[in-house]
Amino acid sequence: MRAMLLRRPREPLVAVSLPDPQPGPGQVRVRVGACAVCRTDLHIIDGELPDPRLPLIPGHEIVGRVDALGAGVQGLTRGERVGIPWLGWSCGLCRYCRSGRENLCPEARFTGYRIDGGYAEYAVADARYVLPIPGRYSDAAAAPLLCAGLIGYRTLRAAGEAATVGIWGFGAAAHIVIQIARHEGRRVFAFTRPGDGAAQAFARRLGAVWAGGSDEAAPETLDAALIFAPVGALVPAALRAVAPGGVVVCGGIHMSDIPAFPYQWLWGERVIRSVANLTRRDGEEFLALAPTIPIVTETEAFPLESANEALARLRGGRLTGAAVLAPDLPASDSESRSSARRP
Repeated sequence: MRAMLLRRPREPLVAVSLPDPQPGPGQVRVRVGACAVCRTDLHIIDGELPDPRLPLIPGHEIVGRVDALGAGVQGLTRGERVGIPWLGWSCGLCRYCRSGRENLCPEARFTGYRIDGGYAEYAVADARYVLPIPGRYSDAAAAPLLCAGLIGYRTLRAAGEAATVGIWGFGAAAHIVIQIARHEGRRVFAFTRPGDGAAQAFARRLGAVWAGGSDEAAPETLDAALIFAPVGALVPAALRAVAPGGVVVCGGIHMSDIPAFPYQWLWGERVIRSVANLTRRDGEEFLALAPTIPIVTETEAFPLESANEALARLRGGRLTGAAVLAPDLPASDSESRSSARRP
């Protein structure tokens, strides 16, 4: 199979040809239709997350069809369309797994980090951790739902019943979260890179009541702040924007150090919390909810061999929505295809 391989952090991915992977007991092999490009992939490739399994095929927002079953797999059939998310395995025995919090399992393994992922024509996954994909979505439209959508969903749920929500970092996760929040009747304020007029216009188009730079003050007090940008300095800024009793939720797996700030900014029963990974229940709930809104993902498609270009675009903040790698898109197609992907 064709694949894009990370040999060493901080180096470009390399296009390689590898033997097709074979599913072991309890596993399925999926022929990849699309794999979205996530900021977590950047954190792994740029050496900001420690100890990836090397060499590694990145990618954890995978949509495709089951084409081989390992021994003992039940409940899945060849040809069935599934998604492979970030959480790829957990022990099932620890107190976190036994209480439905497998996202906190100390032995958990993650797709595209400790398990080969979807920057390839095939991926192998634990059958217990694949998710059903709503039939109304194309592969490319569904792929960002597997992490940007799922982590965004969990992050918004951590904000409770907040009526006014600020979102710092308006990328793939935010463009899905705002659709859920607006569906629930919440008012959303978007904070982008300073001077990023395109991102601010995108946020307003999706229903933000206000959009401005992260260096600007919120125009009114917020009930909750969701931070998707990996910038620790945004935490004190968000704290100052939320009302007493408000919550600041950090939705990324990696963030630069949070600078010191006066206790007065936290006082008043304000809360800072993080979101770690996802649970299978998150996946089931969110993927059932998405087509009822319906969530529309905005994507730019790249050939598999153009993964480095897609990553560079994401790193530089030059994407609207999410980049998606499509193994069947011809490598000679040098221009990415941009569109709003509808159910």
